[in-house]
Amino acid sequence: MTEPSTAGGPRLDGVRLAVLTNRMQGIVKAMANTLFRTGRSCVLNTSRDFSNCIVTADNQLLAAAESLPIHVMCGPDMMAAHMKSRHPELRRGDAFLHNSPYHGCSHAADQCILIPVIDNDGDHRFTVVGKAHQADIGNSAPTTYFASARDLYEEGALIFPSVRVQENYEDVTDIIEMCKLRIRIPEQWWGDYLALLGAARVGERRLLDLGAEVGWDTLEAYTEQWLDYSEQRMVEQIRKLPSAEFTSVGVGHDPLPEVPDGIPLEVGVKVDSEAARVEVDLRNNPDCQPCGVNLTEATARTAALIGIFNSVGQGVPPNAGSFRRVEILLRENCVVGIPRHPASCSVATTGPADRVANAIQRGMAEIGEGFGMAEVGLVIPPATGVLSGFDPRNGETFVNQVVLPSVTGGGGAPSEDGWLTAGLPAAAGMMYRDSAEIDELRFPIRIVEQRIIANSEGAGRFRGAPGAYVEYGPIDTSMDVMYASDGNVNPPLGARGGEAGARAVQYKRDTAGELTKLDPITRVTLNDGETIVSETTGGGGYGPAVERSLERVRRDVVEGWVSAERAAEVYGVVVDESGEIDEAATAKRRAALESSD
Repeated sequence: MTEPSTAGGPRLDGVRLAVLTNRMQGIVKAMANTLFRTGRSCVLNTSRDFSNCIVTADNQLLAAAESLPIHVMCGPDMMAAHMKSRHPELRRGDAFLHNSPYHGCSHAADQCILIPVIDNDGDHRFTVVGKAHQADIGNSAPTTYFASARDLYEEGALIFPSVRVQENYEDVTDIIEMCKLRIRIPEQWWGDYLALLGAARVGERRLLDLGAEVGWDTLEAYTEQWLDYSEQRMVEQIRKLPSAEFTSVGVGHDPLPEVPDGIPLEVGVKVDSEAARVEVDLRNNPDCQPCGVNLTEATARTAALIGIFNSVGQGVPPNAGSFRRVEILLRENCVVGIPRHPASCSVATTGPADRVANAIQRGMAEIGEGFGMAEVGLVIPPATGVLSGFDPRNGETFVNQVVLPSVTGGGGAPSEDGWLTAGLPAAAGMMYRDSAEIDELRFPIRIVEQRIIANSEGAGRFRGAPGAYVEYGPIDTSMDVMYASDGNVNPPLGARGGEAGARAVQYKRDTAGELTKLDPITRVTLNDGETIVSETTGGGGYGPAVERSLERVRRDVVEGWVSAERAAEVYGVVVDESGEIDEAATAKRRAALESSD
């Protein structure tokens, strides 16, 4: 049923609002399905490192189903505004290629296609955005996570600030040829470009069909009312929080070659439960650094929002309506702020972005029981490294990222253990883990071992997810691996008395089986018979470990995630060889632990 609205448009009842919301989300899911099934690189068709969304004509995020938070919470709105400012006369059939980290993109590796949805009268109704992480983007080194790049020029990425790449549904071939000549794997890029463009065109067609079906006035009213509803849901959740003000002081990134002392981080948060507003202040941080871990404005804002959404509970739609209740204070030329050209933002989707989100959700946990969560694991370890080399099986070069089981490390939460496949705050578990068999078919590599690392979890009443062990290497060829591993020095921290997760570490194993420890950030060459070993971080725990339920500890021991020795020493639970709890010994051990505190 549709009722009149005092605002002049139709007033939609709850059922109509829900139906249209699902229709919008269904359009985004159709875009994602297109990209997943037609992407040529394994970054897209296996790991699913892509996102899609719908932005309103006035540049507000409306729908972003099944997308990575770091890709869409902030950024698509800024990119759509930039597209309109550069191209005020938008026409049906236009498509724009955008990846500028200075104009709303998450980082240069995330190529975006923006398509304005133009109705039959020539009016701009929505903008659909498809975003896909590229296996290669023309960097001066074969990686899209170039942490050691001192500036954009050393990074070397091709930058497209809202460049028209299609007109009247026809490619601007000059742009296509430029990409093909510069990118190391042109045919793979071309396939991914077609997949990205196709996904965006699917979104355009379905929105045009929906507008014709229900009327553009109805969709305009829906947009206003859905965003208002989303804001009200955020109001309700913020009012459940206690008013508080805190500053989380910690680490923005472990030491890097260009920043040997590491990057400090300070995050100020004010929660006003009565006014139902949250303020996040990121201004009191260092200037942009001479390396690739500077955040873009989009990732700085999104990282703050991720920390808030991880703290306020479920049921708040992530869109421009709910975002109205969060104010994020940034400054120009700041490592977690608004970068100035030519600062490199190559690793802007991870690194300090994860640290900002973690600092906020951990701080929110300290304001009261039942809020926030512990810190989530950190990346980019060799298990998600970018591989490059020559494949003797087909005589071709390859450049691609693998996503092996580094996607662990979920942080403990107020009522549940850390999500095993959370991956990192920026991804929120939306990336898939590669199949070992498929990777071995695609690349001249052998994956020697993949497993959970016992005793790597952050202990707590609700423990963090453990880290993972991954070992792989080339076969009948040599291969380079580039990675940018955080958490080697400063692991994910626990909250409310929970313990930190395990640190990351990586090694090179030679043909004799000897291990040599590798730097956290490097480019390493592996020859035939050599392997690289990656041990990833565990997630932080929530609450004191001695308060963990006996059955949860017992199950962890039986599953092999926690040793019987650690169960007794840290959790105070004595599990015998048969996998049963020794109740008397447990009571004695827990009493001893509690008295020592």
